[in-house]
Amino acid sequence: MKLLIRLLAFTLATSPSLHGQDILWKAGLHSFFDNTEFGGSPVQVPQTMAGVHVTPEIGFGIDGRHSVYAGVDLLHEYGSEEAVGTYTPIAYYEYAGRPLRFYAGSIPRRLVLDRYPRIFFRDSVANYRPAMNGVFWEYAAGRKYANVWLDWTGLQGRTQREAFFVGWSGRYEYKQFYAQHFGYVFHYAKSKNPAPDEFIHDNILTLTSAGVDLSQASGFVRLEANIGWTLGLERDRGAGVWHSPQGLHTEVAAEYKGVGLFNTYYKGNPQQLYYGDHGGDLYWGDAFYRSPDYDRADFYIYFIHTPAVKLKFIYSMHFSGRKMYHEQAFYATFDLNNLKTRRTAEDYHYFWENWF
Repeated sequence: MKLLIRLLAFTLATSPSLHGQDILWKAGLHSFFDNTEFGGSPVQVPQTMAGVHVTPEIGFGIDGRHSVYAGVDLLHEYGSEEAVGTYTPIAYYEYAGRPLRFYAGSIPRRLVLDRYPRIFFRDSVANYRPAMNGVFWEYAAGRKYANVWLDWTGLQGRTQREAFFVGWSGRYEYKQFYAQHFGYVFHYAKSKNPAPDEFIHDNILTLTSAGVDLSQASGFVRLEANIGWTLGLERDRGAGVWHSPQGLHTEVAAEYKGVGLFNTYYKGNPQQLYYGDHGGDLYWGDAFYRSPDYDRADFYIYFIHTPAVKLKFIYSMHFSGRKMYHEQAFYATFDLNNLKTRRTAEDYHYFWENWF
């Protein structure tokens, strides 16, 4: 095995076909601390989630558009006796040629699915499921975009169900106005040799909204609001009955000089109807949306916000069932790379540069 590795390294180093190609690398450290004070809530549980991800990657690039990366995401949870609690393989192909980008493989989730609201993906998904496994395609022009994607989340086994997402999202702008849409289908199938009472679940969720963005006209880093309608379609194939929970969903965001407020409000039918049977295995969205009336207000501050370093503190108030719950979170991310002339994910997302 050692001889094989040495021969492979020698071949890569001396091969004429690799000369003229770029050797690329990325190195990240992402620390998170999230303390939820949800005691007494009928839909949530209090807990503290804390840890650090170390994410080294190395790859080859051609023409500034085609690249292949391989690496690993190593998670150490604070307080654990294990140096590495879990590890997630990273290996993907990337095409980055405007207006298109395409990924295939085990892809860092933050590169592709970071726009989705929490009704689709709760905060802890990014902490404990740092990669999506599948494909992602997007057309983007400025802040306008449209994408489709597949994320295979469960390999069928004796105890594990086969499961995967098929998703899509997009945004269209006209002057300061915009319309956006998010959606996915989650197919939660059976395990091998399933029990008689084990049935396939279908979970479809969409959110369509319209809004106004006054950021550029106001001098704020961010100043926008939108209002929309969310529609879920769920069924347990054993019962054969479709359910369609739906409701009003609004967002308001304001940020100036790194200090901001982000408020979300939901009013309608309780989502996640089969949560009592399958919990977070079937539903990846925030469990607070099991409430018919839910408001979340995030007050946050960026101590540093650059492409390489981000330090962010968030204090959140959750209003559900006529009670208020508290949450505090701190995120520190450090991302280094040698992509001097290559496009990164931030070229396709709207980030603002007028920080402190």
